[in-house]
This record gives sequence, structure tokens and C-alpha cells, in this order.
Amino acid sequence: MLEDTVKKILQARVYEAAHETPISPAPFLSRRLNNQILIKREDLQPVYSFKVRGAYNKMAMLSEEQKAKGVIAASAGNHAQGLALSAKKLGVKAVIVMPRITPDIKVQAVRARGAKVVLRGDAFSEALAHALELIEEHGYTYIPPFDDIDVVAGQGTVGMEILRQQTGRLDAIFVPVGGGGLIAGVAAYVKYLRPEVKVIGVEAEDSACLKAALDAGERVVLDQVGVFAEGVAVAQIGEVPFSIARDLIDDVITVNTDEMCAAVKDIFEDTRAVSETSGALSLAGLKKYIQQTGAEGETLLCINSGANTNFDRLQHIAERTELGEQREAILAVTIPERPGSFKKFCRTIGKRMVTEFNYRYADPEDAHIFVGVQVKPGGDDRAELIRKLREAGYPVEDLTDNELAKLHIRHLGGGRPKEHFEEQVYRFEFPERPGALMNFLTHLPADWNISLFHYRNHGAAYGRVLVGMQVPNGDRGHVEEYFDRIGYRYWKETDNAAYRLFMA
Repeated sequence: MLEDTVKKILQARVYEAAHETPISPAPFLSRRLNNQILIKREDLQPVYSFKVRGAYNKMAMLSEEQKAKGVIAASAGNHAQGLALSAKKLGVKAVIVMPRITPDIKVQAVRARGAKVVLRGDAFSEALAHALELIEEHGYTYIPPFDDIDVVAGQGTVGMEILRQQTGRLDAIFVPVGGGGLIAGVAAYVKYLRPEVKVIGVEAEDSACLKAALDAGERVVLDQVGVFAEGVAVAQIGEVPFSIARDLIDDVITVNTDEMCAAVKDIFEDTRAVSETSGALSLAGLKKYIQQTGAEGETLLCINSGANTNFDRLQHIAERTELGEQREAILAVTIPERPGSFKKFCRTIGKRMVTEFNYRYADPEDAHIFVGVQVKPGGDDRAELIRKLREAGYPVEDLTDNELAKLHIRHLGGGRPKEHFEEQVYRFEFPERPGALMNFLTHLPADWNISLFHYRNHGAAYGRVLVGMQVPNGDRGHVEEYFDRIGYRYWKETDNAAYRLFMA
């Protein structure tokens, strides 16, 4: 299979639509990490993503009869744009079915390249079901985003270019993983020609379908998939990619939201490219690899797989970057509610930069403050700061890794309620579309009272929402049954330390 895949990569017809992209050095990052860091610039493709390679190669293999009937795909991301451009180049009708929550910038980009866009459903599964109905009705050919050998071969030309361009030392290539088409193609080509070069997959920790499959020894379906890195939000690794990659890759690394945001900043500082979060995923994994292994003096390459991000998301990415670099500690600190306490607290912190300070009077004895403090990367300095504060007599809760604190508490005003009442608190991901909130409220019993609500638009397909509810005693054991019927992802936060300290 390996030799057959490499032959298909060598024969792939991608350059009628795609460009051979350069490898950019990352001098600032290289100095900081004591390794030579290289970035393969797939963000420079005509559709700002590598996806055009696989889409065009698959379409080029179609018969004239198939081309005459047209092609179709269900996609909310980069595959849609790659297919639209490929169809335009080949003079083929293309229909793209997208969920209604797809950001308008992506819808317009597909339409601008001549494809017909059909908006259907709130999730990819609904869009896919409608695409299959249209295939039955019109005889379109479905162009899959990753689970096809011709798509894999098209993506594998990224690996071919890497070895042609980087002829000297190359210790490891870090590849972002969604459905697996890119890593399967890159691993096949690289391992066939230079088996000593490590090929390491990088996944978002809340959509790590390849890691789950490798752990289980077979493909599995994730119960839930995070959507922050939309380009890799896949619940199951592709059958074809998994059959190729499972025995070729050296490791899989998972990274979190903050680490991806930090990598977006790193790419910008060295190349001035604004990567999407899934595009910066591989660099986040590269940095984690160095942290875990202590690698020095190596030549490490990551693939910037795309730059299709909403401008609205940049504020949220910037907010999370310092946390991803471990340069900011988010702490809940209790200080006495009396004059001079804040000055004494700042004196204890010393010359560190205070990045954020939130406080509201709530109790005559104690003041709970939400504070951000600049620290050195690595975690040791944060631990030293917490130790110093506790030795000075301050109760401290470390909220640096607390999603509720970072997404909601730091932006909430209003303080605590004047009197105690029982409240159930949950964090949700709502689809960004009209009617999403009404759908949520409609499914709740009429005698539940909304006691807390916080939402911020992050420019993504899903919004993050914090909801507090006063639930009658008889319903408290069945709260999550109602939420399951709605179908939105949720997390219970009633016992979260950030909520207890600042809102309860």
C-alpha cells in the first residue's frame, strides 16, 4: 500500500489549481526554543488552505460523464473553498451544502468562486444528509474532504514539496490532524523516502479522533467534538487515512485552546501571517514536543495548514495567547475588606505586571479579587507566585486552566445576589444562528427561572454561553435530561471554584 500511495502522490494533478508553497524560517521562535523551526506555508494557497490539493486531484480523476453531472460536498470549511476553486478551473458545476451556522465570510468566499451554496441544518450531519439527498436527485458526484485515496494523494504533495525544499537536516514534521487526509499523504511520502524523519500528528485535545483510534486499535467515534479549531473538528478519523497512517506516524500530540492561540501569535510574529487556529495547531504541537522531550539543536518543521479565520475571532485569540504561552496567571485571591489591603497585596506581588484586576464589594469582612499577573513561561514562576501569596496569608485559587473563569467570569459584572438562593449553573456551546436561544428556552420547563446569563460573540460558528437557573426541587434530578433533548454541548459548573468565589 505504501508504494502504491507514493505513486499516486507523484502522479497527482494538483498544480493546475494549487501552488508550490515555500518553507519559511521562524528566527524569533528558533532562538527562543533553541531549535531550527521551519513553517510550511499552506496559508499561501489561492484558497488560503492546503485543501485545494486533494479536492482538485479527486476531481481531475473523474470521468467526463461525472464532470458533466457536477460535483457536491458538505462542508463548512476549507474543503468547500478548495472544491469551489477546483470546479471553476475544470469548468464543472459545484454545489456546496453548508450548515446554517457557517460564518458568512466562508459562505461568500465559496460563492465568489462560482459554486452554488445550499444552507441546510445546524450541524454538519444535517448538511451531509441533504447532500446525499441531492446526489440521489441529480446524480452529482460526492467529493469527500479526506476519506479517499485520490484526496490523500493530493494532500501528500505537501510532503513531496517538503523533502524537495528541505534537503538538509530534518528531524521531525508536525502535521495537523482532522480527518487524516493530510497526515496520511505526508507520512506515506516522507516515510518511503526518508524513514528516519519523524512524522508527528497534532490534534486539538477535544477532537483527538486519531489518538483515540490508535489507543483503541481501531477507528472510534468521539462522543463530543470541540469546535474552537473548526478545521479539525472531526469525530472519526477517515478509514482510508487511518489504514495508511496508523503504522507510519511516530506519535500524536494533543494541545488545548490556549496553546493554539499562542501558536497563532508565534506564526504572526515570524511571518506576519494570521493563521486560523487549526492552521497553527501543528506549531502548538511542535512547541509541546520540545517542552516534553527537551529537544535542542534539532530541525523541526510544522505545516501552517490554513488562514481562513474570521476577523472577529482575533480578539478572543489575543486574550488567550498569554495563557497559552504560560505568561499570565489567573488567580482568585481573598484579601481583607479594609483600607490599604490592595496596596499591601500589590506589595506582596512585587514588580510583576498586573494584567487584570476585577473586584466588587460583596462582604464586609473579605474581598474576593479576580487578578491576572504576568509570569515567566514554564509554570515554575506561577507556582512560586502562588506560594509567596499563601505564605503572606492570602487564600489563593489558581484559575489559569479554568474555562469558566477565562470565558465568562472575567467579563461578568454585577457581583453576587443580595440573598442566598439555590441555583444550577451550566456552560453551553450554542450554534451562532437566529433562534438558538429561543430553541434553548423553549425546551426548558416554564417554572424554571433564568438567574444568570452571559454570552460573548467570538466570531466562531458556536457561541459560549453561561446560564444560571433556579430549578424546582422536583426537577433537580432531571436537569440534564432536558439539556440532552436540546442537543447543545454543556458542562455543569455549579461547583466550579470561579463561580463559587465571584458569583454564588
